[in-house]
Amino acid sequence: MRAIPPGETSTYGEIAERAGLRSPRLVGRILAEDGHDIPWHRVLRADGTAAPHIAAEQAARLRAEGVFLVDGRLPREHRR
Repeated sequence: MRAIPPGETSTYGEIAERAGLRSPRLVGRILAEDGHDIPWHRVLRADGTAAPHIAAEQAARLRAEGVFLVDGRLPREHRR
């Protein structure tokens, strides 16, 4: 996740695949338990949304990097 540059995003599934983990949910769990020094805000769900419990803070952090969510979702044209 540290390799995701400011202003870009990835998904839990992409991170899981790159790390050789069996599940995107495992990525979420790792971030929840020990993600304080990782740019967690650059990781979104596959549909371009943030997890509800962090959505407001995540959107604000992304906005500060020039990434804008529309109605709580990263526009499709900005997804990989």
